Amino acid sequence: MKNATLHFEFHISITALIMFLLKTWRASAFGVYGYLNFTRNGFLGHSKKFKPEDMEIRIEGKNCVVTGANAGIGFATAEALASCGATVYMVCRNKEKGETALSKIQSSTGNPNVHLEVCDLSSISEIKSFASRFSSKDVPVHVLVNNAGLMEQKRVTTSEGFELNFAVNVLGTYATTELMLPLLEIASPDARVITVSSGGMYTTSLTSDLQFSDGKFSGAEQYARNKRVQVALTEKWAEMYKNKGIGFYSMHPGWAETPGVAKSLPDFNKWLSGKLRTSEEGADTVIWLALQPKEKLVSGGFYFDRAEAPKHLKFAATRQSHAIIDSIYDTLRSLV
Repeated sequence: MKNATLHFEFHISITALIMFLLKTWRASAFGVYGYLNFTRNGFLGHSKKFKPEDMEIRIEGKNCVVTGANAGIGFATAEALASCGATVYMVCRNKEKGETALSKIQSSTGNPNVHLEVCDLSSISEIKSFASRFSSKDVPVHVLVNNAGLMEQKRVTTSEGFELNFAVNVLGTYATTELMLPLLEIASPDARVITVSSGGMYTTSLTSDLQFSDGKFSGAEQYARNKRVQVALTEKWAEMYKNKGIGFYSMHPGWAETPGVAKSLPDFNKWLSGKLRTSEEGADTVIWLALQPKEKLVSGGFYFDRAEAPKHLKFAATRQSHAIIDSIYDTLRSLV
């Protein structure tokens, strides 16, 4: 009995050690890779290969929905799309902040076709109400940008019983996309969904523990898990709806200086002060994905700095985890 207990404890210790080393490797590889590529210097280096004409495309007559559009990357995205002539619908949680952002964009772009939709994307009931309300407009959606997101460091449960990070980053993204599908189909074959993920997902594998029920809660780790789900969901949608004329793309904006980063990661924001990308630089690939002919893009792909990027770091052992996306998709569907 004693030998069996020792064997069990030894096995657990080895497994724990392997997981510790794996997590350490992922974090280290991500840190080095990120510092070399995700900072403003990385953007400036990569931008030498950018083609200016890619961003000179006009999209008058196209309808673009941008979530989390009152600040940061969402605001920069909405403003840029409005500058390209699009009709833009800004989805914001706070009406006053949304109205202020709306006024700024109309003023800076001279485009009057910018509208505000108020919706708390942590609430499934509000998302359903928004989708129903928006559907009554009977307008096709050419571009849906799932930008809204947050990193709450403490465990917070929404009024509907969901962990807050998961509610916004995963369930909100899932529900918004699925409920907008009929309007995206109307815009096919030029419809596309762009989901703003994060390089933080490189540090974790896909897990079925969607609401961080096991272990001590970590807001940063939960955020990374959420962003991994977004990338895997994008792959799933691309396969499911490949015959509907809708392209699905996820992207990483790099390390950008935004209000969200300043609030959620103050030490990180301070440490990289002067080295972070601007919101406009963070939004650059979102705009690029919205403007390019779909023939240039890979549906289901993960993009960074106007190019398809790897979804897994070498030796990080995250690739095989995407096999569980079907069960995760079924779980999300049961919650909406």
